[in-house]
Amino acid sequence: MRTASVSLDLDNLWAYLKTHGDPEWESRPSFLATAVPRLLDVFGEHRLTTTVFVVGADAERDDGAQAVADVVAAGHEVANHSWGHEPWLHRYSPAELEAEIVRAENAIVAAGAPRPRGFRGPGYSVTPELLKVLAARGYRYDASTLPTWIGPLARAYHNRTTRHRAAGQDDLFGGFGKVMSPNTPYRWRDTGLVELPVTTMPLLRVPIHGAYLLQLHQISPRLARGYFRAALRLCLLTGTSPSLLLHPTDVLSGAEAPGMEFFPGMAVPGAEKAALLGWVLSALRRHFEVVGTGEHADRLAGLLRERRVELCG
Repeated sequence: MRTASVSLDLDNLWAYLKTHGDPEWESRPSFLATAVPRLLDVFGEHRLTTTVFVVGADAERDDGAQAVADVVAAGHEVANHSWGHEPWLHRYSPAELEAEIVRAENAIVAAGAPRPRGFRGPGYSVTPELLKVLAARGYRYDASTLPTWIGPLARAYHNRTTRHRAAGQDDLFGGFGKVMSPNTPYRWRDTGLVELPVTTMPLLRVPIHGAYLLQLHQISPRLARGYFRAALRLCLLTGTSPSLLLHPTDVLSGAEAPGMEFFPGMAVPGAEKAALLGWVLSALRRHFEVVGTGEHADRLAGLLRERRVELCG
């Protein structure tokens, strides 16, 4: 059976508000205590081992450290999602990038997880300088690319719903050129790192992860399920080994994430979201052996031939 992977970006409430330009983020509101047990219950029900990309600033706080401990105890990999969750790492200097990575590593290890060997940039932000820092620190893989053409549309929606403009929003989510990025895993020539893209629908290159499914689910649950079935069929037809991305908002209602009314799918009740996630995972498991991104990258590492890939956006 072919391999697929599932990962969770453990973005917290404050991180969404920060990117949205809401000054309330500075009080560091959190929904981890609600989201993490619910997500781990869903993973356990489906007997899945996943990868959780943790934000270092959260790992330094009590509820974040508890989340890391619970994730490790459940057998999931913990990976690095930066320290401050700023989706404009492409604006950082090499020294700032290294400091960001190291501080997150230290926080994750202090919370009880092994030193991470995988990374995903917030907002799919990745640069050659970032890849060099990761390689120098012994990382095995990166999972920061989203090969789609909708970046400028997502940015327009984001900016239209933002109350206060934040630094870096002008190039948030990249440009249309990201559609040219590979939708299958590859190895970066200059660093040797395996790149595991967040899979988009083959051929159409539209996202298939939680927020997009939930937006369709608000219109019609049948439409959302049909959309995901079509994505899986195209993955099978094209030989694409999917890597599915999840977020805490995939199981939280709007009432459980105050201030996030702007985010797609927040009108759907939390229990209904969890049921949809369970269905998605079951559908994925019918066709693929599902693992975390670290194991997925390890399985692919020996099969990938190095090739030059130009960064887009």
